[in-house]
Amino acid sequence: MDLLDGISQGFAVALDPINILYVFLGVLIGTVIGVLPGLGPTATIALLLPLTYEIEPSSAVILLAGIYYGSMYGGTITSVLLRLPGEAASVVTTFDGYQMAKQGRAGPALGIAAIGSFVGGILSVIGLILLAPPLAKLAVSFGPPEYVALAGLGILLVTYLGTGSVVKSLSMAALGLLLATVGQDPIAGTTRFTFGQVALFDGLDFVAVAMGLFGVGEILYNLENSEKVRAIKGKIANIWPSTKDLRDSSGAIARGSVLGFLIGVLPGGGGVVSSLASYALEKRRAKDPSRFGKGAIEGVAGPETANNASSTSAFVPLLTLGIPANVVMALIFGALLIQGITPGPRLIQEHPDVFWGVIASMLIGNLMLLALNIPLVGVFVQILRVRAGILAAFALLITMAGVFSINNDITDMWVVLGFGALGWLMKKTGFEPGPLVLAFVLGPILERAFRQSMLLSGGDLGIFVSRPLSGGIVAAMALIIVFSTVASRRRRRMLGRVATADTGDGDEPAPDPAARAASRGSTSGES
Repeated sequence: MDLLDGISQGFAVALDPINILYVFLGVLIGTVIGVLPGLGPTATIALLLPLTYEIEPSSAVILLAGIYYGSMYGGTITSVLLRLPGEAASVVTTFDGYQMAKQGRAGPALGIAAIGSFVGGILSVIGLILLAPPLAKLAVSFGPPEYVALAGLGILLVTYLGTGSVVKSLSMAALGLLLATVGQDPIAGTTRFTFGQVALFDGLDFVAVAMGLFGVGEILYNLENSEKVRAIKGKIANIWPSTKDLRDSSGAIARGSVLGFLIGVLPGGGGVVSSLASYALEKRRAKDPSRFGKGAIEGVAGPETANNASSTSAFVPLLTLGIPANVVMALIFGALLIQGITPGPRLIQEHPDVFWGVIASMLIGNLMLLALNIPLVGVFVQILRVRAGILAAFALLITMAGVFSINNDITDMWVVLGFGALGWLMKKTGFEPGPLVLAFVLGPILERAFRQSMLLSGGDLGIFVSRPLSGGIVAAMALIIVFSTVASRRRRRMLGRVATADTGDGDEPAPDPAARAASRGSTSGES
């Protein structure tokens, strides 16, 4: 199937009336949960996983994808109007978006964010169309050593590119790999860590683990840390940016599209990393960097474009290699597994309706988001009036009923509650659940490929460096570790010098907005 035939088939799937409804529902739900602080796309998709069991695979992924990139739009609204990021990737938008709102320019800030997100999303879809098919063809030649290297790279990057402590992220990844070994041995067929429980012979259910960590865990944490928010009164005027605003933002939007696409493709990348990188790039390129943090429209346009572009390009490694780039992609990976579909190089040949249908739906979804967000900003802000306790009780009821409906097994309900308590404790103590879930998903792939590689090589570890592709990936992993170690040491030395100087003159350094974003991003939304 050539490119044009694939695109035609994709639009035939996406323009089906039921799929148009799922696109609309996805982007609408995504916008709403983006507005609500603390919930985020991860928890929402985890809660909706049981629902996807009852619908067609292409429709299921279309719905979940719409929620993901729709939440990137929604998180902007409260970031600009209330300085309260609804989604972790929107933390950076508070720096200049809220300042613009204080200056009476909330309309242009929201308008340029919607336009930038639309442009970034569309350009990223085009990049996905051009990059995914040749990458899938290349991946067909991958053997077990290449998959070991790719899975290892994914786990490594999600720990080093995360916004929390590297040591804590690595420990969570190790726990995820350990939990992935529960059940039957993939080669020998013997049981491991089941403690004689028949319900554990097939391992821990991914949906139950995800719904516990991100659903129940987030609900408990947000109830404890809920904030009362006063809704904005009055109308927001001049949503469409002026010609000068568009001219000032055009470069930031173009750079944000490219940067967001590239970061989204990397395992461990995502909205938080791409928006931080875009903000830093725009501030570095600016003729007057002091404008940033005081209402520079480029500080809104660049990060918003980048985080939406990265949410689309994250589908590249998932659909072509079967490697989820971030936690949300791991949940969508799980949704496909529930449907009996394994993402990877053969997806484009075996399930072209899913592959091309999802891509075409993204073009339609971004058009819907542009139409929804510009005129309905005031309506979405009023959603903040809903009490957190009502939302939490409703979400918890859906969670427990949904997880039981998948296997009709009460054990899954206990797993949800257990991992819900673990997720709450992790949030309280600063541990990110993202690396755990990603390692839990990649663990079986990594173990099976590793043991197959050992059988092929007779136990020789040199097979991972003797083959060009796997050797190149292993070399890249080594460079990442070395670079991160050197950068960390330099950062500690600089902080030590600054602390010494501040002790001497008695002045306190002003906190860096990007550093604040990193610390705040580690406790909410996308990991």
